[in-house]
Order: sequence, then structure tokens, then C-alpha cells
Amino acid sequence: MHYMQLIKYPTKETWQAISQRPTQSLEEIEQRVLPILHAVKQEGDVALKQFAQQFDQVELDTLLVSKNEIEEATQLITKELKDAIQVAYQNIYTFHEQQKQQPEIIETIKGVACWRKSVAIDKVGLYIPGGTAPLFSTVLMLAIPAKIAGCNEIILCSPTNVEGKIHPAVLYAANICGVHKIFKSGGAQAIAAMAYGTESIPAVYKIFGPGNQYVTAAKQLIHKDGVAIDMPAGPSEVLVIGDDESRPDFIAADLLSQAEHGADSQVIFVTTEERYFNLVHFALDEQLKALPRCELAKKSLENSKMILVKDVDEAIAFSNVYAPEHLILQTRDADALAEKVTNAGSVFIGHYAPESLGDYASGTNHTLPTNGFARAYSGVSLDSFIKKITFQQVSKQGLQNLGNTVEIMAENEGLQAHKNAVRIRLNDI
Repeated sequence: MHYMQLIKYPTKETWQAISQRPTQSLEEIEQRVLPILHAVKQEGDVALKQFAQQFDQVELDTLLVSKNEIEEATQLITKELKDAIQVAYQNIYTFHEQQKQQPEIIETIKGVACWRKSVAIDKVGLYIPGGTAPLFSTVLMLAIPAKIAGCNEIILCSPTNVEGKIHPAVLYAANICGVHKIFKSGGAQAIAAMAYGTESIPAVYKIFGPGNQYVTAAKQLIHKDGVAIDMPAGPSEVLVIGDDESRPDFIAADLLSQAEHGADSQVIFVTTEERYFNLVHFALDEQLKALPRCELAKKSLENSKMILVKDVDEAIAFSNVYAPEHLILQTRDADALAEKVTNAGSVFIGHYAPESLGDYASGTNHTLPTNGFARAYSGVSLDSFIKKITFQQVSKQGLQNLGNTVEIMAENEGLQAHKNAVRIRLNDI
């Protein structure tokens, strides 16, 4: 029955090795993705239709989703699901709307005013995986901040089923969020289409959204070509910290909610209590039986670890080295422990904060850095859809106050023309 690797009191020197993720080599995947990118760049829509046939076994006449298909999708999903999507929409909107910043004018020296203004990225592309689960929740997470930011062109690509249809909940969510155009294309080829443009699909300036390792590799490759991406995100992961107050069934449920994403997901349980190894394994066993995606979850658990540490401070220190995408603190005084987190995508505090809430509807964004990237990257937010432009306005007095400083600095860097640009104006004044 042992699913997860058990590690007791690992020394600090081993933490880095324990934190390795179970990913395939990027080189190998890139070699398979490059010809796909090249084909789309050269042949546009034709290549996309060929790949749809090859990878998704579907023959597509057109790539653009029609208004009729969107109306049809609205009829196909239950009122219950529509209501749930509306609640999630409202919470995500509320949280991201508050991230707006008004420009503040700063006078750095008399007569020199500087400010910074947020301006939307003009064209953005959202990728929504089809694969083993239709992620309509990701549509909300990406399209809502794009809409609040005021992006002029928001397009979305998603693969279809064998009938050539995108999941109706994905179309419904895209429509209520104000996505401008939806296209039937998936995988690395969809990333290429949004990066380089085809006859149907316009090129964009920045591409967002999760996907399998081919999608991730495609995003990293087009990034080298100068198209921005949200972040290099791979398979999903969670780290749960527990103490003697934790509920084994809650912990098992959180571990499985991540493990069911796919065989390459990773889940880590760090505890101060050795007896929890058995308690949690027992709870995993009970809950696995009832899961439709039980086989995927089992595979993921084989890559996963239970780690025994001496106290919660050591648990947090380990977590900061691992830098999890999701961190759940199921301990006493979890809010005080949360203060010590320095590396994580998103943190869930207390026994009643399952990661599923953030995945769907609490309001925070679920597009987060994985694979240790949380050490330096943030998850998607309103800021991901804007760039900040700085402005300055200088009066005659401002130039007189600052000009001499700049002349001395330019002179000492040996940049005479820089000095002259100031001098010619000061002579005029």
C-alpha cells in the first residue's frame, strides 16, 4: 500500500536534492516542438488543421468559434454550473479590480516631476488546455484580469474533442469574460499560432496559460523569439505542512486534489509527527477508492514524499527551499507560521482552507509558478496584463536645479553629447 516515499529528519544538505521535480528533459521535448513551431510559422492555418487531425483526430473546416456555437454552449450547461461560474467570476473580479493603481506624481527636486502609469498590453493570447480536464476555471483566471486591464484584443485558443467542439463551459466562461475571439487549436501549435500569427489567428504580444510539457516548451521557445509569456509553468504541485493538530483525512484530501491533475504532479507532506505517516496513508487509501481519476493520482503519489521534521520552523524552512506552487498550512497558529513564508505561489492558511478554493472561486489567481520558479516569479495578477510606463516633466527651473549634476556625471562617464544636451538648454535659459 505504500504510495509515497518516506523521509525522516533529512539534513539541510539534502533538501535541495529532495526538492527536485519529476520532469522530463526539456532538450528532448524541445526537439519535438521545434518542427511544430516551424510548420505553423511557414504554413499557418493549413498546418494547424493538419496537427488537429494528427493529434486530436479531428477534421476542422474553420478555426474560429462561431456566435452560434457560443449560444449553443450557453444552452448546454446547467443553470447550477452557470450560477457557480457567476459567483467565481464576481470574487475573482473583486480581488483583481482592487489591484489597480492610480498614477502618483512625485516631485524629486523642484521643477522635476516623475510618475508611472499603467497601460494595458494591447494584444494578449490565452491558452486553455483541453486534455484530460476542461479547465474553464482558467478562462476566468486569465480573461478577467485581461478585461480589467483593458487589453484591446483578447484571444483564446483551446483544443477540441473529436467532434470539433470546445467544451461548452470553456466557451460560456470566455463569453461572459469578454474574450474577443475563440479559436479551435491546442498544444504547441496553438502557442505558435498566437506567437507568429496565421490567416485566422492574430499574433499577440504576450501569451498566458498552463498546459502540458509540450505547451510549456513551446512557450519557452517563442519567448526566445521575443514574445512575452506569463511564466514558465509546468505540472501542478502542493506542499502541506501538518502538526499534531492536523486532520489526517483533510491532509489526504488536499494531497489527492493535486495528485489527480496528472501523473507528473507532485505532492509533499511535511509533518512534525511520525505517527501521521500511517494515519495519512490510511486516509489516502480510503479516499483513493472513490476517485474516478484514481490511476493518475496513484502514479503522481509515487513521485511524492512524506517528510518528518523536528518542528514547524524547520518545516517552513524546508518549504522555502522547495518553493511550492501551493502551500497549505494545517497547523495551530497557522497565521503566525504564514508570516515566515518567503517562497510560494499561493498560501492557504488553516484547517478550512483547501487549495481547491483558490483553484476556483475565492478570488486569488490560480495561474502560479511551479517547479521552484516561485523563488523569483509571482502568479498571474492584473500586473501581468499591463506594463508601467514612466513619464517626466521638467520646467526651466527644474533643469537649472538638476542640469549641473547631470553635466558632471556625463563628463565623468566620457559622454560629451549627453552633457551638451543639457548645456545647450542652460545657455538658452
